[in-house]
Amino acid sequence: MDVVDTWTGRTACALQAAFRDTNEAFATRLDVAPRTVANWHKDPELVPRTELQAALDTTYERAGEAVRRRFGLLSRPPAERIQAQALRVAIAVVQRGADVLLVCRRGDGSLTWQFPAGMVKPGGAPEAVAVQETHGETGIHCLVREHLGSRLHPVTGVLASYYHCDYLAGEATNQDVLENVDVTWVPIANLNRFIPTDKIYPPILEALEATV
Repeated sequence: MDVVDTWTGRTACALQAAFRDTNEAFATRLDVAPRTVANWHKDPELVPRTELQAALDTTYERAGEAVRRRFGLLSRPPAERIQAQALRVAIAVVQRGADVLLVCRRGDGSLTWQFPAGMVKPGGAPEAVAVQETHGETGIHCLVREHLGSRLHPVTGVLASYYHCDYLAGEATNQDVLENVDVTWVPIANLNRFIPTDKIYPPILEALEATV
């Protein structure tokens, strides 16, 4: 996509994702309040005012080639993005009071802390997969509180759907020893010690910070 006729919340958020910015970083880049960026996530059809249209134009025009390529993919309409992706994952952000549930995954010779997640089969319900995979991986029963949004994951390229979930019952144990090496509850205040802030989908941070 070389020209954006009219920016919307959806395309603005796609540009943010292409830069891999947090809400705060993207707000600073545009010289707006972080709440403005948060509103774009909440209302993808929102059309920013004229001066913000110009700021988004300038930011896109000054972006590097890699950012432009990512934006071209991320800014596709949702139906096209879903059709283009052979893989879809549902990710559960399970909260228990001031803690959030993480799993430590094996992969390519390294270990990374992530939120519980599972592949969604064609025709499957992502929210159900998020709950089922959480139990299958960690032994934790949870309930979806809200859908936090979807995006093409900037690293894996798969369509990722995020769900904020409430803890119901169970002890956190590693139920999938082939894929994971550990499962633990992490204080939300210390989440960035396990996953860098710039690697976390911004609506996740907003949802967690709003509850503690």
